[in-house]
Amino acid sequence: MVKHMIIWKLKDEIADKNERASQIKSALEGLNGKIEGLINMTILTDKFSSSAGDIMMDSTFKDEASLQYYQNHPLHKEIANNLVRPSVQTRLSFDYQEK
Repeated sequence: MVKHMIIWKLKDEIADKNERASQIKSALEGLNGKIEGLINMTILTDKFSSSAGDIMMDSTFKDEASLQYYQNHPLHKEIANNLVRPSVQTRLSFDYQEK
């Protein structure tokens, strides 16, 4: 299995960051069961004040090819292009093979 982790920092100009984080969480978690090879996606928004980011994605894919398929899938691209990217000032990712 392949893990795909992302931490996002929302743009400062977003008035209600909690609401936007909730929208992103709902949209992305809604992809569970809709994209072949995506085993599970959890979006974390309840953070401590010591956190460097506002939202964290913890997702698991069948293999690296499944991760590539997801990244190019129209359902993912719609959410990424219309909701996530316009809201985010910083994105860090880490992908690895789970042992």
